[in-house]
Amino acid sequence: MAKIVVITSGKGGVGKTTTSAAFATGLAQAGFKTVVIDFDVGLRNLDLVMGCERRVVYDFVNVINGEAKLNQALIKDKRVNGLAVLPASQTRDKDALNKEGVRKVLDELAESFDYIVCDSPAGIEVGAQMAMYFADAAIVVTNPEVSSVRDSDRMLGILASKSRRAENNEDPIEEHLLLTRYSAARVDKGEMLSVDDVLDILNIDLLGVIPESQAVLNASNSGTPVILDEDSDAGQAYHDMVARFLGEEREHRFLTTEKKGLLRRLFGS
Repeated sequence: MAKIVVITSGKGGVGKTTTSAAFATGLAQAGFKTVVIDFDVGLRNLDLVMGCERRVVYDFVNVINGEAKLNQALIKDKRVNGLAVLPASQTRDKDALNKEGVRKVLDELAESFDYIVCDSPAGIEVGAQMAMYFADAAIVVTNPEVSSVRDSDRMLGILASKSRRAENNEDPIEEHLLLTRYSAARVDKGEMLSVDDVLDILNIDLLGVIPESQAVLNASNSGTPVILDEDSDAGQAYHDMVARFLGEEREHRFLTTEKKGLLRRLFGS
C-alpha cells in the first residue's frame, strides 16, 4: 500500500515545490517507486521544477473528469528510474478538484507506487485541503520568520482535525518539520529565528534544515531537482532529509556559521 505524503505550508514562497521535487526524487533514488502530484490547479509550477513542462499533454483534472487515463497524464522522469509526475491544470480553477475524484486517482496510483507525494498550494483553499485530506504523513515547510512559523502552526491544527484519518478516528498524520532558507549568519545577527526558536513554537519532529543557497534558484531555473546537485549544500541537506524520513539517523548540518581559523581571519580567504 502506498504512503501518501503531503508537502504543505501556511505561507506561499517557502519552497514547497522545490521540496516536493527534491523529496520525490530522493525517494526514487532510494529505490522506491514514487509519483509527485501538483495540486496547485491554475498555477502549476512542479512541471517546470521537474523539467518536464514541454511533455505535459494531459493533467490531474483531465484524469479526474475522465477526459484521459491516468497513464496518459503521468510523465516518467528521464533521469531517475521509478519517478513520475502528475501535473496540475493551468486552465481550470481550484474547484475542479473534488474529494471523490482525488480519492479515485490516489487509489489507482497506490496500485503502482510506493510513495505518493502531494505538492500542496499554500494556505487552506480547496487544493490545499484536498492535498492534506488523504495524507498519511505531512512535511510542513516553513522559513525561519515569525509570520511563516505562525501560519505553519495553523496548518498543524488543520492536519490534526480535517484529515481522513481524523474523521475515521485513525492514527494521526505523521508530522515533520522542514526549515528552509536558513542562514546561520543571519541567525547570529538576530535577523531570523534560530532552529530552537522554531521548534519551541511548533514542537514537532525536525526532519531537516535547508540552507539559503544559490543552488536552489539555479536548479529551479534549469528544471532540475536540487537534490541532484550533490555538490551543493542544499542538495546535501535534501539527501539528509530523505534519509531521515526513511528512518536513518543523521546529524543536522548547516546550523552554525563556519568557524574561521587564524590564517582565514587574518587573510579573509
